[in-house]
Amino acid sequence: MNRDLKQLRQDAIEIFNAGLKPVDPATAIRRFVDLDGEVLTVADRAYSLADYENLILIGFGKACAAMARALEAVLGGAIRKGAINVKDGHSLPLKVVQIQEAGHPVPNQAGVAGTRKIIQLLEESGERDLVLCVISGGGSALLPYPAQGLTLQDKQQVTRLLLECGATIHEINAIRKHLSRVKGGRLARLVYPSTLVSLILSDVVGDDLDSIASGPTVPDRSTFDDCLKILNRYDLVARVPENVLAILKQGAAGVIAETPKEGDPAFEKTQNVIIGSNALAVSAARDKAGELGYTSLVLSTLIEGETREVAKVHAAVAKEIRLSGNPVSPPACVISGGETTVTIRGKGLGGRNQEFVLAAAIDIDGLDRVVVLSAGTDGTDGPTDAAGALADGNTVSEGRGKGLDAEQFLRENDSYNYFRRIDSLLITGPTYTNVMDLRLILVA
Repeated sequence: MNRDLKQLRQDAIEIFNAGLKPVDPATAIRRFVDLDGEVLTVADRAYSLADYENLILIGFGKACAAMARALEAVLGGAIRKGAINVKDGHSLPLKVVQIQEAGHPVPNQAGVAGTRKIIQLLEESGERDLVLCVISGGGSALLPYPAQGLTLQDKQQVTRLLLECGATIHEINAIRKHLSRVKGGRLARLVYPSTLVSLILSDVVGDDLDSIASGPTVPDRSTFDDCLKILNRYDLVARVPENVLAILKQGAAGVIAETPKEGDPAFEKTQNVIIGSNALAVSAARDKAGELGYTSLVLSTLIEGETREVAKVHAAVAKEIRLSGNPVSPPACVISGGETTVTIRGKGLGGRNQEFVLAAAIDIDGLDRVVVLSAGTDGTDGPTDAAGALADGNTVSEGRGKGLDAEQFLRENDSYNYFRRIDSLLITGPTYTNVMDLRLILVA
């Protein structure tokens, strides 16, 4: 297979797009949800709609408009009312369910207003109601309802600090849970005694239910004490708002009640089903690579860590394949999933996927017929309009020819503007799904 760089780039994009297909919300919903007459089946459980007075749909996350639309198609007119929060620009036409667009990754007042609508629906529900909840990546920022004694500004400041310091999503969400009135299992308490069924697209490494969207419908394993340790780990104790620190300390001392844990009555009538994950996307990408003639190797779907360091490892694999044909011989497609973190040191514009590709580009500079792609499955990477970027062994020299210093752009966390200048951004628009990132290395 003698493919030039142009063909390699096209193949990389085709493989990435193939990875999105099994985690398309409509596909995922149809795989797990079925209505036969009055019997609603969700995964391995059946619910007779005749036993319920109302079917209510709530949701939050980047993909939940598409998830809600798929449920409206499956359930027909069975849904009586509903409300969901989505990221700005991620709305879709719905028949019954009301949509509130809101800020992400930093929560805003629109998100609070939308969360109030959801809570109002739950307060009006009763024991003979069935609540369907659709949850996807971004759900934590899109379901803001600060704990008593906190303001939205307090939560915004904490979110920014955690995003900038390189904290993992598990660490960020542990703190979010303990500063909220709805996260960390508390939404399940609001639903109870109604029956609750949650359909979840996972954007968390390992698919930990209590971390996805900060686990609003499942028991919480984290504690107030864990939150204080996280702040200490990243030297944030003196930088977070005083109100935030006070609440975490009161919680650790037992003055404020912990989040609901395993065995809490709120979870007696709940079902949580993961309908899509990074592993599904990686598997589909591997299959497509095989169809295109590549020998595939999946490194892992659980990759975390500092983006630049992860990029070095991936670049080293590309070099080894070119040098020795190990761990897989070319034509090769190396695939990984997960979600890395960026410690922000500069003042540029970018996201973890664009930063990954720029760091990898520097390491594979001059390497023949190798292409790197990294992109978010939701179609957005950081505060940009790009899903990610592509690079090859000529990317650094191409930038140099335009007066661009790749290493300087990397130091400034300005990957977006580097790739914009050389026309190498991957822009997909909203994909209406979200199962973390896909990274590809193609070696011809």
